[in-house]
Amino acid sequence: MPTLLTVPYVDLARQHAAIKDELLAAAGRVIERGDFILGTEVAEFERRFAELCGVAHAVGVNSGMEALVLTLKALDVGGGDEVITPPNSFVASASCVALAGARPVFVDVDESYNLDPRLVEAAITPRTKAILPVHLTGRPAAMEALVEIARRHDLAIVEDAAQAVLAERHGKRVGAWGTAGCFSLHPLKTLNACGDGGVVTTDDARLAERLRVLRNLGLRTRDDCVEWSTNSRLDTLQAAMLLVKLEHLEDWTRRRRANAAYYHAHLAGLPGLTLPVERPNEVQVYHTFVVLAERRDALKAFLAERGIGTSIHYPTPIHLQTAAGSLGHRRGDFPVTEHQAARILSLPVHQDLEPHELAYVCETVAEFCRRPA
Repeated sequence: MPTLLTVPYVDLARQHAAIKDELLAAAGRVIERGDFILGTEVAEFERRFAELCGVAHAVGVNSGMEALVLTLKALDVGGGDEVITPPNSFVASASCVALAGARPVFVDVDESYNLDPRLVEAAITPRTKAILPVHLTGRPAAMEALVEIARRHDLAIVEDAAQAVLAERHGKRVGAWGTAGCFSLHPLKTLNACGDGGVVTTDDARLAERLRVLRNLGLRTRDDCVEWSTNSRLDTLQAAMLLVKLEHLEDWTRRRRANAAYYHAHLAGLPGLTLPVERPNEVQVYHTFVVLAERRDALKAFLAERGIGTSIHYPTPIHLQTAAGSLGHRRGDFPVTEHQAARILSLPVHQDLEPHELAYVCETVAEFCRRPA
């Protein structure tokens, strides 16, 4: 059938067209000065990001993955240690543990797509060093319960907040609940660099200082290397771009939430479709708008035929990935994760969607759901 309209899942060109002049001016200032590494914009971005999250310190790094790895290393997580994390996230939530030398221990999720706190305590052993909850889809995890569990067992909490900048629970933003929060600034995130980037938040001054050393090859000064490490710095050009985007972040988030509200209003009650739930005590920022569809693959194909882009976050759980083979898991070990993985579908929710595009998505999803199976 002919395509009536094209609705891309993401449209970075559309996003950047609106702020192109601001981005070029910011880049031009850095180029004119020539301080491309740890320049003034990096420090300013760190200061403003910490303020945004309600913490004392933020440390810019070169990716969300490095934010996780360096934080675990800065907390002395290593060989023989275990870190509890969910199996339904992007692979980085587990590979960071392995790269730190520790073992990821998976705990299943609940209907929120986040760690089920009722299952966490049973997974704790004498080797457990940290809990690594993921605020998946931009929905905050049940942090008050996880913080209490960590307190009882003297464990660190490293928040994987890659998808959740500005998300809140009980008025407290993600990245401020745990020992540290790790954010991705990948181009597909709401606060996105023009390349890769990441940032770690914490109230612990000593942890922040060690992270600054670890991101810079273990150097305390140019000629004083105090421990072996990698080059994981956030560069000045990216920080300059991010400072521009920080000015728009709250508006972009408001628009994403408005798009999600439209979906809730127009897709509720459709047969074979379950919508995400937002509870009164939380602010979900909708990095993704994930529905559970009983005929997911058919719905995805139906939408694609009609020009609507979708995605799946994520079709293969981490415990079933080839890289996780040595952990000894098999299909059926985490039933909620596996049930969701077979049904989840992410609809377009980015802040630059037009009203007629949202209406077209809803009309098309409704057309599919009302057809006989």
